Amino acid sequence: MTTSAAELSELAEIVRIPSPAPAPQALAHDGEHIWLGSWETSHIYGIYPSQGRVFEEMAAPGRPVSATTVGDELRFILSENGDADNRFIRRFVPGHGFKTNGAVACPEDTGSFLAWDGEHLWLSQRFNKRVLELDRSCRTIRTVDVGEEIIGIAWVDDRLYMSLWFGKERGGCRIAYIEARAAKPQPVLVAQSPFAAVSLARDGARLWTNDFKANQIVAFKIPD
Repeated sequence: MTTSAAELSELAEIVRIPSPAPAPQALAHDGEHIWLGSWETSHIYGIYPSQGRVFEEMAAPGRPVSATTVGDELRFILSENGDADNRFIRRFVPGHGFKTNGAVACPEDTGSFLAWDGEHLWLSQRFNKRVLELDRSCRTIRTVDVGEEIIGIAWVDDRLYMSLWFGKERGGCRIAYIEARAAKPQPVLVAQSPFAAVSLARDGARLWTNDFKANQIVAFKIPD
């Protein structure tokens, strides 16, 4: 892993907006709107990012863990069945909600964050410290070991950006990327975050994330 923590700049924040619900967790951007899932309320919120105003809200069939846009739809990872915490990938259609059929169990019943590269879903496993490339049936076709806990991922061109949690004793949260198509991808650290940046979602030249403890949604310049 290249670049030491001492050489990293802090996130270049652009704007903060209040979360419409406590414990903001899942996050996606469709090019116009933010879609947020609250771990506490188990609801999904469509938000105008310029105003922070909610234009759509509905209940989810589980606790939202993460989200990503796939064309005109979204995919969510949900924690279901209470304390069993079974992880499923579900389709969400804005204006209609979750599809009642077609839920897919996460590989090894473990899934944290999602990203879409235009063809395939990528799924991170936080405590396994790796990301998986999935085929259209959500079967694993490639595994990339990262070596740190992953608390958010998003594609930016040919790079898979990620929010990594090193633990308080080792420096907290850092933003990194991997060249995921390389033969042996290695994380490149590019910024230090003063808070645990939960979820990542791309919006043009910006990334959005959640400041979970502050109940705020944060946009920052994509570091390189």
